[in-house]
Amino acid sequence: MCALAVMGLAAGMTGRVQVVYAEAGITVQPQASYKVVENSERIWAGYKVTESAEQVQASQAVQLQASDIAECAVEVSETDQRSEAEFREPVELTVFAAASLTETLTEIAERYEAEAPGVTLIFNFDSSGTLKTQLEEGTYCDLFLSAAQKQMDQIDGSVEEEQNPEGLDLIYSATRVNLLENRVVLAVPDGNPASVGSFMDLASDQVGLICLGNEDVPVGQYSVEILEALGILEELEQAGKITYGSNVKEVTTQIKEGLVDCGLVYATDAASAVLTVVEEAESELCRPVIYPAAVLKASEHPVEAKAFLDYLQTEEAEEIFQSVGFAMAE
Repeated sequence: MCALAVMGLAAGMTGRVQVVYAEAGITVQPQASYKVVENSERIWAGYKVTESAEQVQASQAVQLQASDIAECAVEVSETDQRSEAEFREPVELTVFAAASLTETLTEIAERYEAEAPGVTLIFNFDSSGTLKTQLEEGTYCDLFLSAAQKQMDQIDGSVEEEQNPEGLDLIYSATRVNLLENRVVLAVPDGNPASVGSFMDLASDQVGLICLGNEDVPVGQYSVEILEALGILEELEQAGKITYGSNVKEVTTQIKEGLVDCGLVYATDAASAVLTVVEEAESELCRPVIYPAAVLKASEHPVEAKAFLDYLQTEEAEEIFQSVGFAMAE
């Protein structure tokens, strides 16, 4: 249950209301006149015009209970005849997202911006490690989508010190969700010139060069797990067979252009780049590839950021994610 604390607005009067999303610790100051309602069907960019308003008495604090933040909303005052789109100020949401989400989030953004006029999404795609460093350095962001739990843990003040040794507290922990699941695969260039058939072929003479993600990149960390589990990592390093990319897109490009004999990437990136996949890492070789997401405490638009995060969990977004091989995380 989420609690909405609403301070001071008489029914039918103009003014402002401060809304506190107590469960997520989010405080916002909407720039409009409205009455407070509960049990709306959906929160849309933080606001929704509905019927059956629960009028708020002047200077009186009330608690409205709802089953989810997405069911808490506000209604335009009877004295304000403007449409919802007219009274809501334009909002730019800055989203930091793992590079492997580039194609899917770009497509989803087109749909979302059509459904939420006035909301513009600005993406920063890079490795999760690079994005986490930027957040730590104070770069502005509303919503963070990581390709691994590690980088999200490192900025989540609610986790144990072992996962967050620096004690960073940059996200609203209550908004954190496990959004997606991916898989790590062994991919080859067109025609598979080195005739690579499995992970174990990597140690054979037929393979001369393999591309992995850097050690601070989630796909690189997953790749190291796989090669260590197979017992061939040290052998490959000593033979000088490994080259690196700064994020999964760089690894994908090296494979696509035939600069290497093969490489380890996410299944979704292999699908987007139309690469040939010769083997998929089973669960005994690699831990689950989970993508967590959360709203940043530094966000100037936390309600809108949460609304977009909610949209990413809808059937419309799921259809796009699944089209390249993502699965919704359980």
